[in-house]
Amino acid sequence: MKRAAVRAVAGTAASAAVLALAALPANASAVAPPQHVTQTLSKAFVGPLQFAVDGSKVYVADSFTSTLNLIGRAAPIATGPNPSQGGDLAGVGVDPATHAVAYTSTNGDHSVTLLTILQPGLKPVVANLAAFEKTHNPDAANHYGTASTNSCVVNALKKAGIPVSYRGMLDSHPYAVTPIGGGSWAVADAGGNDVLRVTRTGQISLISVLPVQPVKITAAFAASQGLPKCVAGITYNFEPVPTDVEVGPPNALYVTTLPGGPEGPDSGNPGSVYRLGSGGQPVRIATGFAGATNLAINPYGNIFVAQIGAGSIAEVVSGKPKVIANLPGVAAVEFANGHLYASTAPAATGGQGPGSVVVLSH
Repeated sequence: MKRAAVRAVAGTAASAAVLALAALPANASAVAPPQHVTQTLSKAFVGPLQFAVDGSKVYVADSFTSTLNLIGRAAPIATGPNPSQGGDLAGVGVDPATHAVAYTSTNGDHSVTLLTILQPGLKPVVANLAAFEKTHNPDAANHYGTASTNSCVVNALKKAGIPVSYRGMLDSHPYAVTPIGGGSWAVADAGGNDVLRVTRTGQISLISVLPVQPVKITAAFAASQGLPKCVAGITYNFEPVPTDVEVGPPNALYVTTLPGGPEGPDSGNPGSVYRLGSGGQPVRIATGFAGATNLAINPYGNIFVAQIGAGSIAEVVSGKPKVIANLPGVAAVEFANGHLYASTAPAATGGQGPGSVVVLSH
C-alpha cells in the first residue's frame, strides 16, 4: 500500500486498485478570480513534479528523467538514480536567504534515499534519509488497514491484493523539501509518512508523523471495485502519503497528503491539507482534494493546492477546495514574485505532450 513512488502516487489518484483551526490565517480576500496562464517559461521537461523559484531563477526536478534543472541552462545541475530502474530525483527547494538549493533522490528499491544540499562555495552536504527511516521508522505506531476479523472481509481483501492489517513499514521516498530557516530544511517523506528536519550539516530529526486516513467503505464503492457486500461498512485506514511541505504564516508548516488508496471526493478518501502545530501535531485544516500533490501559500496566508487528479488548482476556502484555474496535468504550484507559478506533467496521468512550467495571472 505504499504509494510513495512518484508515478505510483500519481496513478493512485486515478486508480481504484489500491477541525477547524482557529489559528488558520484568514484569506486576504474572498475567492480569488480565475487564474490564466500568462507566460510559459519552459516545455523542456517530461515530468516536472516539483520546482522552486528564487527571484528570476526557476529550479525544476524532472522526476521522469531524474534530473535537477535550471530553466535556461542546457545541462542538468544534478542527476539522480536511474529512472528506468525506478529511481528518481523528486523534490527541490531553494533558500532565498542563502540561495542554497536542496533536492531529494530515491533509488529503485528505496534502500538509498537522500537529501543533497548545495550551498554556494561549500561542498555538498548529503543526508541519509533511508538510514534514519531504518533506525526510527517513525510511523511504526500507525495502524493501517482494517480491524475487522470477519472472514469474508479478510478473504476479499487478500484476494484483491489489499493488505488486511499492518503497522507502518520501513519505507522512505522523500518527495518534497522546503527551507525552514537557519540553514535547515523540512522534507516530506511520502514513503515514511512523515516530515523530517535536516540541518545544514545533514543532521536529521523528526518533525511530525502524519495521521492515518480512515475511510468507511460504502456499498456502492465496494461494488465498483468488485468487492463483496461484506466489505461495505468497514473502516479502512489508508496511509497519508505527504506530498509537499511549505512554510506559511505565522511561520508554521503546512503539508498536503495524497492518501495511499483510491482518492477523490467520490471515493470517501480525499486529499487533505494539514497544519503542523506545536510539537509537530498535525491538524487537518482542509480536505476534499482530488490528487493533492503540491501546495503554495502567499504572504497573506491564502493556500493553493495542485490537484493532479482534477487537473486544476484550488484555493482553500472555509476548509474546502475552490477551483481557481483549470490546468490539465498540473503537478506543482508555487507563489513567487507576486504570482502563482505551476508545473504540468501530462505523462504522470497517462497523457501526452511535454511537461511545462508556467506563470499564472493575478
